[in-house]
Amino acid sequence: MSKKKSFFDNNLYADSQPHLMFTAVDCIIFGFDGDDLKLLIMKRKMEPLRGEWSLIGSIIRLEETVEEAATRILNEATGLSDLYLEQSKVYSEVDRDLGYRCMSVAMYTLIRSDKFHLVSEQNQYDSHWHGLEDLPNLVLDHKRMVLDAMVKLRSKVKYHPIGFELLPEKFTIPQLQKLYEVILDEELDSRNFRKKMLSLGILQQLSEKDKSGSKKGAYLYQFNHEAYHKLVSSGFNFGV
Repeated sequence: MSKKKSFFDNNLYADSQPHLMFTAVDCIIFGFDGDDLKLLIMKRKMEPLRGEWSLIGSIIRLEETVEEAATRILNEATGLSDLYLEQSKVYSEVDRDLGYRCMSVAMYTLIRSDKFHLVSEQNQYDSHWHGLEDLPNLVLDHKRMVLDAMVKLRSKVKYHPIGFELLPEKFTIPQLQKLYEVILDEELDSRNFRKKMLSLGILQQLSEKDKSGSKKGAYLYQFNHEAYHKLVSSGFNFGV
């Protein structure tokens, strides 16, 4: 009597030869310089499309998780650690990479305005900041990755205070409003915005003032994480 073949028997597959596919992570690095939202990109160092503008990424090493690979890349590219990091989307189209079969996990991060100028462009990636309005052409599907990440960021910033990840620890209400206007790409009414933010109870006013804009100055605030988490636990939506 012949032995019944297992479901996992390679002979059951029409093609038993394994196909090699790489997995990469591409980092969409957003930074806020106090006036505009910018993207950190580099000139591609490998063929095909060597020398063209690209997101900063790498093949995931065998011993790494996606998050560990993204953290490594971010540290190499910015010199910073403990950055906000979130997965945007997985891109697995068969022909997305011209060099070899490769799927990519896109991760986006946010760099605060007080750390923006600490990011050296003299690193192993030779990276450069570019405004989102004047981005050069990006290789492969990297422009799509940026657009998808922006959609996710704009959606999330209305319900979660991740915008505070782009501000220094101490900030003014006008600085906060400017950040939201840049992210949402729309002008917000100053009175309504201030009223909304203060009514949430998630901002703690300090005795210090920022007098860079006027002699009178504007009070500085800090984000109250404990108050925010209480609101979230009660089912509250942050919505701007």
